[in-house]
Amino acid sequence: MLDIKFIRDNKDIVAQALKNKNASADIDLDQLLVLADQQKEARQNLDDLNAKRNEAAKAQNIEEGKRLKEEASALEAKLSEVEKAFLTMMLKIPNIPSADTPVGPDESGNKVIRQWGEPKKFSFEPKAHWDLGKDLDIIDSERAGNVAGSRFTYIKGGLARLQFALVQFGLDVLTSEDTLKTIAEEANLEVSTQPFVPVIPPAMVKPAVLNRMARLEPREDRYYLEQDDLFLAGSAEHTIGSMHMDEVLDDAQLPLRYIGYSTSFRREAGSYGKDTKGILRQHQFDKMEMESFTKPEDALREQNFLVAIQEYMMRRLGLPHQVVLVCTGDMGAPDYRQMDIETWMPGQDTYRETHSSDYVASYQPRRLNTRYKNADGKLEFVHMNDATLFAMGRTLLAIMENYQNADGSITVPDALKPYTGNIETITV
Repeated sequence: MLDIKFIRDNKDIVAQALKNKNASADIDLDQLLVLADQQKEARQNLDDLNAKRNEAAKAQNIEEGKRLKEEASALEAKLSEVEKAFLTMMLKIPNIPSADTPVGPDESGNKVIRQWGEPKKFSFEPKAHWDLGKDLDIIDSERAGNVAGSRFTYIKGGLARLQFALVQFGLDVLTSEDTLKTIAEEANLEVSTQPFVPVIPPAMVKPAVLNRMARLEPREDRYYLEQDDLFLAGSAEHTIGSMHMDEVLDDAQLPLRYIGYSTSFRREAGSYGKDTKGILRQHQFDKMEMESFTKPEDALREQNFLVAIQEYMMRRLGLPHQVVLVCTGDMGAPDYRQMDIETWMPGQDTYRETHSSDYVASYQPRRLNTRYKNADGKLEFVHMNDATLFAMGRTLLAIMENYQNADGSITVPDALKPYTGNIETITV
């Protein structure tokens, strides 16, 4: 959520952001400011009435006290109505984008800012991962469909071992201060090398909390458990980003970094008929997510550091990829700056998104009331970043397609062999 003072002082900037983020249709900034004024006036009037009630009580003026109480009750009802209308509109306003965010209507406006690795040339026609998975009996969508329906799958055998290897590989990197220092130095970043704390978070989240995270919408993409009034989390971000809501952190704790592993659930509403083969777009998938709480002055470098970690992991896995600066029309509503990594998929002859990094500034912390006490003892909102370490299905399919062999087997990347019992290849 933006600060109303910022909106009042920078109305033109906010209006342009609404337009660039395709969110201007049902938001009237003039009406919002009118509501803000009405809210301020009603609160002042209520404070004045309560002061008069106190004076009447001290003077034991019962009739005057009764009249003022009735007047205050009417004003409280009006204030409640104005506050509800104001908050409803405020929660609809997306974050403004950073100055370097490209302006564009959709993903066509995204900008590739760097690339690593050359797409491998095969001496044979490379297969898509769904064919490799079926031939090697390591992806079984047919039986999963019988059990759970479409867009679910069984990941089996050597591919399952690769997933657990990715988890261990990721934890080893993110909990090692020496490795994080190496990553920062390679990226020429002056940042803290404070290790990440591993977390296995809840897989369910309350609607109110998801709303405070600004991730409730689009609601139709969430799985809702009506009997329990809970949503299945669509990412570890939803439950790790909210874990310090209504708390005051000490600046000595910052940066506070978590690496979460969770099963995520998405209905994939609006994607009917898209990416139905394989494990690219599933209703249920596992994911390792980085979440970071920092001081405002450190937060942009923190995002660049998280992206540097993503790139380091992909280089270690030997997967060609490109880093993309996401445009205004394609970025999430809470995002101030979003960067994606797209990985080369030879079986599909294209780059596909495998990672995202979202710097939300104080937008989520303001809704969550997550603050810290700075060195002067003043309370400020923290700034937050979240970023994919590994979306398991997408990383696995990238490995499968890039490391396939002519005989249909898949070579295990060197970085993962220590975690798979030194298995060299996945075969039938």
